[in-house]
Amino acid sequence: MAVISTDDLLYGYINGIFPMAEPDGTIYWYAPDPRAVIPIETYKPGKSLRPVLNRKQFDIRINTDFEGVMRGCAGLRVLSKNQEEEGSWISEDIIASYVGLYKLGFAHSVEAWNNGQLVGGLYGVSVNGVFFGESMFSRESNSSKVAFHYLIQILKINDFKLLDTQFMNDNVLRYGAIEIPKDEYMRRLQEALILDRKFNKITFQ
Repeated sequence: MAVISTDDLLYGYINGIFPMAEPDGTIYWYAPDPRAVIPIETYKPGKSLRPVLNRKQFDIRINTDFEGVMRGCAGLRVLSKNQEEEGSWISEDIIASYVGLYKLGFAHSVEAWNNGQLVGGLYGVSVNGVFFGESMFSRESNSSKVAFHYLIQILKINDFKLLDTQFMNDNVLRYGAIEIPKDEYMRRLQEALILDRKFNKITFQ
């Protein structure tokens, strides 16, 4: 299948659907019901993560290696979106599509680096008051958890209203994900999309 255009990607997100590739490369669009979201304001880091944050074990960077994060997500099963085949839903066409969206300023990566190496991170799509979380990966213990913690800080400071995580699984559950009916998700989505918000970088303390 050809690379999805950036216009089609954005149209999909604002209408509550998103693409995933099958192992044979075929891309389908999904709109789960119920939908998993992570309440931004109620997130708190786990007790075991707090010492890691205090030690500043990882250098957190934003948008410095977006494609590298995508390939990290595609290559590791540990934290894949739907906990199925190893990276199966992130095909080369999917990577090319989202890199195009990144170049337009709509897709973002939060990255954990250690000793000059990318060791974990996450990526997603930002449209007005919504951040659509896509996937995360970890090559060192706690690296993706720290990246997610700082994603939440960015969303809080920039007053985002909705963090979509699409499917419920054990990984997003540990971050406080809940499931809501599709109708409620669409209502929250439309309310957040009319807000003027930007995914602005912050200074990490």
